[in-house]
Amino acid sequence: MKIDVLTLFPEMFTGVFESSILKQAQEKELVHLNACDFRQYTDNKHLKVDDYPYGGGAGMVLRPQPLFDAVADLQTKTTKKPRVVLLCPQGEPYQQSKAEELSKEDHIVLLCGHYEGYDERIREYLVTDEISIGDYVLTGGEMAAMVVVDSVVRLLPGVLGNDESAKSDSFSTGLLEHPHYTRPADFRGMRVPDVLLSGHHAHIEEWRAKESLKRTWQRRPDLLEKKHLTAEEKKWLLQWEKEE
Repeated sequence: MKIDVLTLFPEMFTGVFESSILKQAQEKELVHLNACDFRQYTDNKHLKVDDYPYGGGAGMVLRPQPLFDAVADLQTKTTKKPRVVLLCPQGEPYQQSKAEELSKEDHIVLLCGHYEGYDERIREYLVTDEISIGDYVLTGGEMAAMVVVDSVVRLLPGVLGNDESAKSDSFSTGLLEHPHYTRPADFRGMRVPDVLLSGHHAHIEEWRAKESLKRTWQRRPDLLEKKHLTAEEKKWLLQWEKEE
């Protein structure tokens, strides 16, 4: 996979791309990450990429020319047309299902904006997706791009030490993940649940499934509205509701 990030501040990505899982993924040649300053594509002699909005108003607006030319140049370096993703507060809420969808692409281009906004023609004629990582406003799209890159790359086969890890993550199954424990079994009087020490794999899997459902019910009940529940899971929910 190839991921290009078009930004005015490529230096922000140095530490992110050269650390931890993202660094290892590049060393294994599973992904190529590139942060590119799209200012270099502007046709303005003063290297401006923004201008005043038509009709007046506060703030500046990113001009279409630098981004259109940047994406066109990046497309010449790959055989398939990339997914062009705009990071903005107006985009669709980012979810694990979107990360899984993007992880199947060969080439993604992420657009990081600044100032008051983008020229609308960028939305209409250049991008294929618009993504928001939350209902709040950042000074630019860089932080959001980092979130998208990390969540997508970790899903690529071979990136994580155990490919099963991503499959059981919170949201991948439609539920929040079950609790985890490690050594010691008794830490200052706080004990690990006996079932996890039993060695009985069927009982352990049942406990994990039950705890995953319970945690989702307690913390994110909205997720259960989209989840097809088994008869056993409905029985567990009814029991917890009665106890509450």
